[in-house]
Amino acid sequence: MQNKLSFHQSSVRLEIIGLPDYSNNENIDQISIISQWKLTIVDKPLIEGKIEHLGPIMDAFYIYSNLLIKNEIPIYESKLIDIKADNLHIHNIVLKSSKANVKPLVLKIGNSLLSDTINCFDQLNESPKVRIKKTDTPNIIPKKLKFGLNKKVKFFNFFIPPFFAICSLILFSSSFIYFYSPFENIEKKELTNPE
Repeated sequence: MQNKLSFHQSSVRLEIIGLPDYSNNENIDQISIISQWKLTIVDKPLIEGKIEHLGPIMDAFYIYSNLLIKNEIPIYESKLIDIKADNLHIHNIVLKSSKANVKPLVLKIGNSLLSDTINCFDQLNESPKVRIKKTDTPNIIPKKLKFGLNKKVKFFNFFIPPFFAICSLILFSSSFIYFYSPFENIEKKELTNPE
């Protein structure tokens, strides 16, 4: 018998259906093998799919909302989902089917529905009862940010070694000041060469 877990946030509900992994001695009410998921948004068609689709869709929402927060151009495009801002308050979501000859599902949602959807995804990620295998998203960092980070790393790699070399020279040479006293040398010279 399959387990069913629901995550709610006002107008959005995410339902996860699956089984525990008995080979890992998991509890009966746990879900590690997800067979199906359903996302219900008020006044919108039901969105459902396989586990292979859940990770990329969640990633798309997270990346898109990250771009919104950073005041960058909010556009996310992939072979499974496209998200683009219509204006400050409306977001266009195009869900593309992996089956042939199925038209893409186009949704328009506002900021509150976007926030509720992301909150449901957060609840899923934080839930101890569901174990999701993370998809291989190599780098979610936008190209602009990557370029900036590379510049900073190159800058530090160029200037840090000379900085440490100068600091160690100063430290090393300042230690000689404690061993060498010019006044002692003058007194010794006066004692050995009395006039």
